[in-house]
Parts: sequence; C-alpha cells; structure tokens
Amino acid sequence: MGAIAYQASDFGPTYPHDLFERIANDLRGKGYSIQPQAIPPHLVWQLTTQVRQIDDEFAPAGVGRRDDFQRNQFIRRDEICWINGDTATGQSWLDWTAQLQQFLNRRLFLGLFSFESHYAHYAPGDFYKRHYDAFRGQANRVLTVVAYLNGDWQSDEGGEMVLYLDDTDQQGIKVLPALGTVAIFLSEEFPHEVLCAKRHRYSIAGWYRLNNSLAGRIDPPR
Repeated sequence: MGAIAYQASDFGPTYPHDLFERIANDLRGKGYSIQPQAIPPHLVWQLTTQVRQIDDEFAPAGVGRRDDFQRNQFIRRDEICWINGDTATGQSWLDWTAQLQQFLNRRLFLGLFSFESHYAHYAPGDFYKRHYDAFRGQANRVLTVVAYLNGDWQSDEGGEMVLYLDDTDQQGIKVLPALGTVAIFLSEEFPHEVLCAKRHRYSIAGWYRLNNSLAGRIDPPR
C-alpha cells in the first residue's frame, strides 16, 4: 500500500487540557466536536505505523452485536482490527482515551464507564452507509470517537465521514479523514456515514459506554 508522505503541517501542537476543554464545551453546546490535529504527534506516529503493519490481522466488519452480528456488504465494506493493551502503541492509545474519559466525566458528569475501539481500513471504493452507532434508550454506546490516520489527505480523494444533525438532515457536515483529526459525538443523536475514498483510508473508531452490569454480571466492553 506504500509509504505515507508526511508534511510538517500534518502535526500541530496540542495541550491535552485545552483540547479536552474544547471538546467538552462542544459536546455541551452542540453534541459533537471536530478537532484537527488533536492526537499528540508521537502517538499519531505510533498509530499510523502500527495500523500498516497488521494487515493480516484485519477482518471484514459487520453490523450488530453478539448474537445479532452479521456481515452485510450493502451496508458497509470496511475491515477492522480491535485495539487492546497488548502492545505499547495500543496501550498508549487507551491511556489517551482514558484521560479524555476522566476529563469528560469530571466536566460533564457523563458517567462513562468503559471504552472499546478498533482500527478500520477502507480500501478504495469501500463505504459505510448512513447509520447510528447506538439506538436511543439502549444506553450501550454513549459517545463515539473517530480518529484519522492518513497523511497528506486531499479533499478530492473522498473518504469523508458525513455527520448528520438529525434524521431530516440531507447535507450533513463533512469531516476530512486527515492525519490526527478527531471527531467525537453523542452516539444516539447523530446518524453518519463514510463516503467512498479513492485511496486506502485508515482510522480508529471507538465508543465510550455506560456500566450495564446487572446482578453481579459484568457487562463486557464488546
């Protein structure tokens, strides 16, 4: 798939407290936040390197959870690889999202309990049709986090995520999958889709969840 060419402009200075404060203010005011160059440069470098070294670990993505899981290429055609803490890079990503979780719980009292995430790879022509990440009232996935790992991405290369404000919105907000950009939004509130790209597209999709453990039965993250 070739090496990625990075530009100095791909990496921007970021101070986590200021970044997290902007995210919290956006979530409080409008329910979503789009932050360019949000991932720290050392971490985004680690993630972009790792995601291209694990091609044989990706599997076709599906829809639904557990017993309802099924693969449907009419809805989505990406492939995924779950992230856990068994590598230094994976743990660094989980540490960063844990800091964000702690900050948002303190600032917004969201009660975020656990986090799950995976790498996603969209080959040219792949897509994910309009959908919600959680159905209203199920209280499983509360907050969606999408991070992009594509250097020097151009607007004519497609691959945008389109975030729709509600079911009637037909225009939406297009998010270019540029290196280090992070999009965060309330999972039950915003339908969204991924448009076809002209080149290989890499990202991370993750979800903060509430604690749904009942009667001593642990609710697993996935």
